[in-house]
Amino acid sequence: MKQPDNTLLHAFADGQLEAAEHTNVAQWLATHPETAAEVAGWQAQSAAMHGAYDPTLDEPVPARLLTAARGGAPASNGSRWGMAAAIGWLAIGLVGGFIAGRNTDTAPTTAAQIPLARQAAVAHAVYAPEVRHPVEVGADQRDHLLGWLSKRLGHPIVAPALEPLGYQLVGGRLLSGESGPGALLMYEDASGERLTLFVSADTDENATAFRFAEHDKVNVFYWVDAGYGYALSGTLPRERLLTVATSVYRALNP
Repeated sequence: MKQPDNTLLHAFADGQLEAAEHTNVAQWLATHPETAAEVAGWQAQSAAMHGAYDPTLDEPVPARLLTAARGGAPASNGSRWGMAAAIGWLAIGLVGGFIAGRNTDTAPTTAAQIPLARQAAVAHAVYAPEVRHPVEVGADQRDHLLGWLSKRLGHPIVAPALEPLGYQLVGGRLLSGESGPGALLMYEDASGERLTLFVSADTDENATAFRFAEHDKVNVFYWVDAGYGYALSGTLPRERLLTVATSVYRALNP
């Protein structure tokens, strides 16, 4: 397949392609990791915006605002369009602010200061270099692996599909976390570069947004959602790891 243009890539990111065309684009992206990373960033951004603002946008406009927008008079076609435009620009401002906040990285912290980030970084450093036994259960037993980890953690464990970014699931293992069992999923690209996703119970309310930490050359992006912590670790540069992390976040919050 020839290189898809931006229109086709955006349609792919938005899930607007027919199955056959979607497959063709996905196969092309699998061999072009830089473009795949950009597309994954679009998808993560879109998912984050929908998750943050769909509930608000679905709410009815309060009557007092409708009255104020009409100047206290019955709505004419012109005032309806004016009100819609005002609401639209407000939504754009809110969404823009959300994206800016989500993509603005705080200063790097040392993973040793954050239990979740520390565990994830250490687990990555221990198991990612393993040649013969990097995981307990391989990707060929994916259903068994996810079912086993979900049962042990008492929480559904999902293995995000990272093929568009060039990463294949290797498998996973059960670990011990600060608050009980933890799950570690490992991914690998064609060059042998590995990433690990660590999941464990965590109630740190200060880590609900993406945070960055580093420990002995291992970079970690971590966040907390619904009482569980997620941490993606690797030796990738910070910007590239963030792209994968946003894709993981989108997969876990469809």
